[in-house]
Amino acid sequence: MLLENHSLKSLNTFGMDVHARYFASFQEVDVLRHVLSLPPCRKGPLLILGGGSNVLFTADFQGVVLKNEIGGIALEKEDDDYFFVRAGAGVAWHELVMQTLSAGYHGLENLALIPGSVGAAPMQNIGAYGVELKDLFESLDAIRIEDGECIRFSKTDCAFGYRESVFKNKCKDQFVITSVLFRLFKKPQLKTQYGSLEKELADCPIAERDSLAVARAVMRIRQSKLPDPAKIGNAGSFFKNPEITLAEFDSLKKHFPDIIAFPAGPDHMKLAAGWLIEKAGWKGVRRGDAGCHENQALVLVNHGLAKGIDVFALSEEIMSSVHAMFGIFLHREVNVY
Repeated sequence: MLLENHSLKSLNTFGMDVHARYFASFQEVDVLRHVLSLPPCRKGPLLILGGGSNVLFTADFQGVVLKNEIGGIALEKEDDDYFFVRAGAGVAWHELVMQTLSAGYHGLENLALIPGSVGAAPMQNIGAYGVELKDLFESLDAIRIEDGECIRFSKTDCAFGYRESVFKNKCKDQFVITSVLFRLFKKPQLKTQYGSLEKELADCPIAERDSLAVARAVMRIRQSKLPDPAKIGNAGSFFKNPEITLAEFDSLKKHFPDIIAFPAGPDHMKLAAGWLIEKAGWKGVRRGDAGCHENQALVLVNHGLAKGIDVFALSEEIMSSVHAMFGIFLHREVNVY
């Protein structure tokens, strides 16, 4: 059941030509449990791969890579205000967004066209245009790697933060998410106040603004700014938007009046990492085939033959440069292996 020396090139959106010592895919929980019991999995290291859109491989993976392909999208229950929809962890995220919107289930529209799978979404609490996964989350089921037991995690259990969850901290590498239950609205609850989204919808009459219209606007924005991984290797936003205190922001604004930032609670601001990187002169810069995208400085790309270590080295240069110019530490959103 475990394949040896398996290529991962088609399974990561950077298109890095690396191999896994062992590899298997699974579509059912029982198959997952069996694979986890095999000696190579017990020995480790172990990596669960979803859409491969948030990873950077800098070398061959000297362990077991398991591809989560658990499918299915189904209405589990409903009440007066909400539809509760369960999706398999291997479902493509955008497929879930569009299928629920088509069914009249509202809430995921601002998260349209985010790459990756359903199972990866709660791990980093994906978000866009003023909405985060935690806003629509009810619970998830996960298999504990140690003993194969199925554990249900509530919203509180997941300890969601900005691009954070318990699965990136306390429970890192201990569970395999198998399904997620979403609480979606029966009546639209549109959130269009985010700057670029509001601008994109400016020509859309109020009477015609519905969840699908918002999703399409989000898709247009993303397609105009973010490169298609099918055309050029990338993992979307490579860095997190850093958060600083209001006092720190006021100090920066004196030196950089055009700095872009958004409120992040009562006394913090979230800076636009893309603006910081562009201001530091990195937009469109290449180091061989590793580069900073010409239209969106937040995205690092593989122009063809870059290796993971090349992209990683470029990210190090960018982080050092931004810190030197602004005194701000950037943190990678992408997982590096």
